[in-house]
Amino acid sequence: MGDTKRLLLLRHAKSSWADRTLADHDRPLAARGRRAARLIGAHLRAQHTKLDLVLCSSAQRARQTLDLIAPAGQIQIESGLYGASADELLERIRRVGEDVEAVMLIGHNPAIHELAADLVAGASELGVAKFPTGALATLTLTGPWHALGPGQAELVALVKPRDLA
Repeated sequence: MGDTKRLLLLRHAKSSWADRTLADHDRPLAARGRRAARLIGAHLRAQHTKLDLVLCSSAQRARQTLDLIAPAGQIQIESGLYGASADELLERIRRVGEDVEAVMLIGHNPAIHELAADLVAGASELGVAKFPTGALATLTLTGPWHALGPGQAELVALVKPRDLA
């Protein structure tokens, strides 16, 4: 079986559409998104969440979410996570080193929701529930990252910012 690994999938917090001239990649967080990211960060600290690696989309709203959550661990900003499909996110996670026990991926819908739903075995709230901005799914799995596939993870928690407010 091996050691239990943790995968935290975080959808970036609510972004602002105030400046319609900005490219999608460059949109910042809205005030509501900044509040939500701070709530998720406080939740992670309250849970004593230890992360070895944080993979974050290069989009402005994802990087600002990361900054407000302020997780410890190695941080990698990756342009390939912006616009990635669920399959592409899975391929990235499969390249994580086996010495890494806990990974957070900060990305975008629909891919982050599809990935979470695909990885969780059987019926779960991920299949039917919305995955709102700022939502955090915590999954556990056994076995190596490179072998991760559909139905091989268990949903431990799905936390939405409104649940913490």
